[in-house]
Amino acid sequence: MTDSQPSAGETPSDSTVPKVVVSRLSLYLRELQRLQAAGQETISSSQLGTLLGFSDAQVRKDLGFVGQFGYPGVGYRCDELVLAMRDILGTNQPWPVAMVGVGNLGLALLGYRGFGRQNFSIVAAFDADPAKVGQTIQGLTIQPLDELATTVQEKHVRLGMIVVPGPQAQEVSDQLVAAGVEGIVNFAPVTLTLPPHVQVVGVDLAIELEQLSFAVTNKLVKTLPQE
Repeated sequence: MTDSQPSAGETPSDSTVPKVVVSRLSLYLRELQRLQAAGQETISSSQLGTLLGFSDAQVRKDLGFVGQFGYPGVGYRCDELVLAMRDILGTNQPWPVAMVGVGNLGLALLGYRGFGRQNFSIVAAFDADPAKVGQTIQGLTIQPLDELATTVQEKHVRLGMIVVPGPQAQEVSDQLVAAGVEGIVNFAPVTLTLPPHVQVVGVDLAIELEQLSFAVTNKLVKTLPQE
């Protein structure tokens, strides 16, 4: 194997990790957790790359941002990589999340068990619809928006999720920021205007489908016989 590195656990000198690498680290983490659950203790860069469709060189480069964990003749130890990736991704600690919007998508997100496996938990849910306020869903009582600021402070919430229609998204994001939230996942199909200290990730499912349809369409075009 070619995964030998100078020193196990050594932190790389450049701590700035590009976003594209962060997205791949999340993929590596999920795969390593799956392998751990199956009882696998070690893996090589080529094996990990094959599972995810990356080259072994790409895997080694990406893992270099996490630390130096390769062992001669062994490869990488799954448990060490999982811990290191949790450290660098920040999921080595609990992350309470406040969600605004309890429509169909919001209900699905409340029931998603994958958040807990990565140390995220939705601890509060809010909605502007008086008919929904007071209902208990997945153990959470839906709260009115005027309780947002107080709840964020009481439950030490730093992350928020916006699951409201586009026209309401900016106003909700302003309320989250004013309450002290530092990071927002935005499911509304709009671009938010936020202060520089607040991080945002947009999740537009229609755009994801557009990207997929583009890829499939162009694959079909490439396979058609040329006249």
